[in-house]
Formats: sequence, structure tokens, C-alpha cells
Amino acid sequence: MKFTREESLARLEKTIANGEPIIGAGAGTGISAKFAERGGVDMLIIYNSGRYRMNGRGSLAGLLPYGDANKIVVEMGHEVLPVVEDTPVLAGVNGTDPFRQMDVFIEDLKRRGFSGVQNFPTVGLIDEGSQFRQNIEETGMGYDKEVDMIQEAAEQDILTCPYVFTEEQAREMTEVGADVIVSHMGLTTSGDIGAETALDLDDAAERVQAHHDAAKAVNDDVMVICHGGPIAWPDDAEYVLNNTEGVVGFFGASSLERLPTEEAIQNQARDFKEIEF
Repeated sequence: MKFTREESLARLEKTIANGEPIIGAGAGTGISAKFAERGGVDMLIIYNSGRYRMNGRGSLAGLLPYGDANKIVVEMGHEVLPVVEDTPVLAGVNGTDPFRQMDVFIEDLKRRGFSGVQNFPTVGLIDEGSQFRQNIEETGMGYDKEVDMIQEAAEQDILTCPYVFTEEQAREMTEVGADVIVSHMGLTTSGDIGAETALDLDDAAERVQAHHDAAKAVNDDVMVICHGGPIAWPDDAEYVLNNTEGVVGFFGASSLERLPTEEAIQNQARDFKEIEF
């Protein structure tokens, strides 16, 4: 590991003590990671959706059978880890992967320089009331496997920042030793390949608060940040943080690399086309 769990937590606690929000950034490419770090983010997270997203596909491609998610995150590590100078990098781990020995895989991620893990791809994005989700849970590929992965990572003393979608999941992840609970509001809206169906910001703030309260009831030291759905732009994150109590940051994937990239490239191309000669 480049940063031990204790070092990573100390950095996050210092950020909070300074009155600043914890900001995590998804990085699907080395250049995304390099410039997010220069922008001052507190941690970087790489997972298979980052590759799909930055290739112009929707982030939910990461949940579909287009590639081996855990193999992809290792490959992306070769692209991202060498260019990151002083920021913890987390790996998105597919905890339901039946072809990985999780204890061995997490140990390998540590050896490669990852400082933490997150549970992605996650079945938490699949509607709990759907027959498909019920069948996933019934056949040994459910969210409980993601909880087990986070527990294994905590026991190996690596930073853990799991996605949760319900109060029960917030409690479960905290009980097994999660350091940072990431309250997930669903696929990020906005941009060319963002979601159109999402909560509004007030409903998102209410749900984030519920996840926060459930986690804190288990361990008052756990940190809770928000992610996704209508929380797409800095103003959105500011609104949620100002309308919740005790939530200390935001994790953006599409928000910190896809959306700014879409705007920047389009505007730059337009400016070149408007050259007069």
C-alpha cells in the first residue's frame, strides 16, 4: 500500500478538522487522476465503470457482462497508480466475483499500491423489489458478498469506503468495519450519457441523512459522504451537505471526470471552429 489505513484516515480526519469536505474522485484514465489530484481531491477511486464511462458508454456498463471487472481494475491500476503522487487510490472490487479468492485478491491489490477498496460493481444498483435482484440474492451473488469483501479488507487493515443504498446496508457495512460510508443515490444525472430518472435533491438529502444516522448508531467514528443521482454538480453537493447533519463529503465519478470532460472538449472544439481567417 502507498498509504496505510491509519495514514489515510488521518488525512481524512485532518480535512474534516480544517472545515473542508472530503472529496473523492473517480478516475477512468491516468489524466483524470493526475488533474483531479492537482485539484486537491482527498482520494481517487478506480473501477471498471470509469473505463466504460470515459469511452463514451454509460456507467451502468460496469454492471453488465462486458468484461472481468476485477481484472479491469488491476489493468487500470497500471495506468493510474504511476501518475498519482500523493493521494490514496482505492480499487473498486466486485465482491460477488465467484472466480476470486477475496483474501488473496485484496492482498494483491495492496501489493500493487492500492490504499483502499470500494464495492463496485455492486448489486445495490439493482432494484431490491425486482425478481432479478431477488434471484441474484437467492443464488449466492448478493449484497452480502460485498459486505464480506469489505470485512475481509478491514481485517487486512486497508481503507474501506463502501457504497450503501439502504439504512440496513449502512448498518451492516459499519458493523464489519467500514471506515467511510458512501451513501449512493443511484446513477448520476446530467450530461450526454447520464440518467434522467432520479430523486430530487431534497429527497436525496433525506435519504443520505437516514444512511448517516444508521451508520453512526453503530459506530460514531464512521465518516459518511454522499454520491450519485441528482448530486451531479458542486452546487448540488453543497446543497445536500448544507441540508444534512454530520455528512462530511462527496464522491464524484461522472461528476468529476465525465461531465467536465464533455463540456471542455465540446467548448474547445467549438472555439476552434469559430476561428476567423
